[in-house]
Amino acid sequence: MRYFARTIGTAVSLLALNTAVSGQEDEATVAAYAAGYKAAFTCSAVFNAGKKQSAIDEHEFTGIYDLVQEQVTRLTAEIDTEAKRVSVSYSETMPPRISQWRPHLGCVQLPVGTSEYSFSDLPQTTGVNQIDASSDDGAPWTKRNAVNAKTGNTQLDEAIRRAFVRGEYGANARTTAILIASPQQVIAENYINGFTPTTSQRTWSVAKSIAASVVGAAVQQGMVDVKKTAIMPEWSRPLDPRSTITLENLLHMASGLDSNRAGNRTDRLYLGGGLVTDTSSRNALEAIPGTRWKYANNDTLLAIRHLRAAMDDDAAYLDFPFTSLLHKIGMTHTYLETDWEGNFILSSQVWTTSRDLARLGLLHLNDGVWNGERIFPAGWAQYVATPAPAQPQKRPDGNPTVGYGAQWWLYRDFPELPADTYAARGNRGQILMIIPSKNLVLVRRGYDIAGGPGFQMHEFAADVLKSMETR
Repeated sequence: MRYFARTIGTAVSLLALNTAVSGQEDEATVAAYAAGYKAAFTCSAVFNAGKKQSAIDEHEFTGIYDLVQEQVTRLTAEIDTEAKRVSVSYSETMPPRISQWRPHLGCVQLPVGTSEYSFSDLPQTTGVNQIDASSDDGAPWTKRNAVNAKTGNTQLDEAIRRAFVRGEYGANARTTAILIASPQQVIAENYINGFTPTTSQRTWSVAKSIAASVVGAAVQQGMVDVKKTAIMPEWSRPLDPRSTITLENLLHMASGLDSNRAGNRTDRLYLGGGLVTDTSSRNALEAIPGTRWKYANNDTLLAIRHLRAAMDDDAAYLDFPFTSLLHKIGMTHTYLETDWEGNFILSSQVWTTSRDLARLGLLHLNDGVWNGERIFPAGWAQYVATPAPAQPQKRPDGNPTVGYGAQWWLYRDFPELPADTYAARGNRGQILMIIPSKNLVLVRRGYDIAGGPGFQMHEFAADVLKSMETR
């Protein structure tokens, strides 16, 4: 198996979001981050989602991190539609930042300082069938309410209308899509102008639940065991205490690894063209594995890094999520992006549609079986929705606190929702909510503005449930 020994840099964690430059990045680094953000999001929005420039500017580059907001607005992206490449110049002395699209794997950021490369050197799938991303047949649903049509349930229609009004379910909420479905029917499917059932959008941390689903498929095939220690070449020395971390610890966000104060900030990887092996596997322990919950992108990244090591076959690893999970259940409009070494960035960098997320929800409602084929082990859906031994701290104001399972959020403390409700949640208001006792899946997509109250999914879901009960 190929494990590259190259090192691009060390991990950078941001300790403040409200300054142009924090204490850990100088101006040159932030400039490179801003150009990387512009290149990556332009590339994915154009070649994954098929969006026009005006929509990209409105959605992808407003309401984002203060760290790069001002510079991103000023920078210009050069789009090469033939090569499916985007470059952004930002310095008089450094080459432009480059993001290159590939089938299925979407856009990959090249390292800061790279100006020339061969497309053949980039990670690519080899055994995944080509798909037509311009259409969606609506399977497996046998009945679908027309897109943007009334449902016939006045109370439900009002909740959906309010979901698209900024301020109704959150002061900084900007909704792009709502989809409500049972296994048999798409009850409602609504989009803003310019969005359709085939318009993909970045999932942000909803990707973590997709990562858990990929792991579930690997468990079903006997490739990995959540109870066993994670295979990490970087932790192979005899005295390394990190070798005691299990795959389950990683899924539970309980690795015990230092991820700085804000474990959800991995800018060196997300914006700087870094590698998963640079940014995720270098941190030391600060707690005994399994004893402390701490939300961290790195735990998800390491869980998928473990899968790569366990498979010991890079080509099979890159194909696996598509051939063993996504395309089997019709998630053919989903792009799993990688770093330039071929590691999936399944903590955030996935682009997918509302329908594809709903399909993943249906797979969980059906305990991992799709068209008679078992994709997950029996009980996997219950496993990911079972509270992990270590949990997030309760909110000091006494309001309900979301719990945590295995890369999924739990709503057991919310009296307005059934206790079995769980969800995949991501930045800017990306949400896939599953309510098994109601046989229901809810999807909300958005571009919520950073730094304020985003979409309050529990309130919307409660209104949806009330509308169905009173009809």
